Amino acid sequence: MPNPHLSILVVDDAKFSSAMIGRALAQAGYQDLRFASSASEALNLLEQKPANVILADWLMPEIDGLELTARVRQLDEMTDHYSYIILLTGKEGENVLGEAFDRGVDDFISKAAMSEQLVPRVFAADRLCATLQRLLQENRLLTQNIASLEQRNLVDSLTGLGNPRYLRLKLTDSLRQVESRGGALCYLLIGLLDAPQLRLRYGDTFYSELLHGVARRLQQLIRPLDVLTRLDENHFGLITLIDDLHECSPSSFRRLHEGLNLKAFKTTEGFITLKAGIALVGLDTKALPVDVEELLDKAVALLPEAYASGRVTALRLPQP
Repeated sequence: MPNPHLSILVVDDAKFSSAMIGRALAQAGYQDLRFASSASEALNLLEQKPANVILADWLMPEIDGLELTARVRQLDEMTDHYSYIILLTGKEGENVLGEAFDRGVDDFISKAAMSEQLVPRVFAADRLCATLQRLLQENRLLTQNIASLEQRNLVDSLTGLGNPRYLRLKLTDSLRQVESRGGALCYLLIGLLDAPQLRLRYGDTFYSELLHGVARRLQQLIRPLDVLTRLDENHFGLITLIDDLHECSPSSFRRLHEGLNLKAFKTTEGFITLKAGIALVGLDTKALPVDVEELLDKAVALLPEAYASGRVTALRLPQP
């Protein structure tokens, strides 16, 4: 049975199409229906109240369905919410749909088969939304519980990530693993160059919100087994273990750099862009033994060059 209180937002510049969709969903039992005739109007409605499911036309003037999806994902980051996005499209082909999936779209409905596909696809989204919202709530509770544990001196209370002490412990463990099992280690120091000025301009509450957004963005960009930590007000640290030192190169982490520098963060002060620098230090068994503090210092020394160049700056140990 459908959840009558599932929040659904229909975004379509064609009034006839919106009316047809609304009628079909109402007949299926859905009651919380809202309508927007443009992506801009939809974003205004979402800022007032999030939606569980968004049905949007792919082709709309000014802001199309893909751009709307990107902006909704920024809103989701800010509110710890997940909006299930279904695009209405006449486009076909794996390349076109594959690009849209990469941009954050969850599903599609073919306009040619709207009458057959609409209600079943929304039913499926209905079930998934219940699971997603439960997982988000459990994650929030887990973060709160972690902060209250005796080991909270290893956890950053703002983001739920590890703190500097945790980073040093994990670096020590990772170096031992490289020594015993082989492979290589990459340590990334991620700095937010303009963060102090933003904090001075907008205040501490805004800055806490921004750091939380940066942490969530980084968690989305890294691998599941990577270790992400917050070191201080302007820096994050990342440890990743790989098979070969040659993989520890700037190109391997370009997606991380672009994700911080090219995509704005949605905040209560509007969309904020950051200038982030990444210093990368890589090593394998040939560089051992290495002192943890020495490794951290080398990354700190690289960071100014990363800021100046606008690229990931890398160093492999041992140096020739």
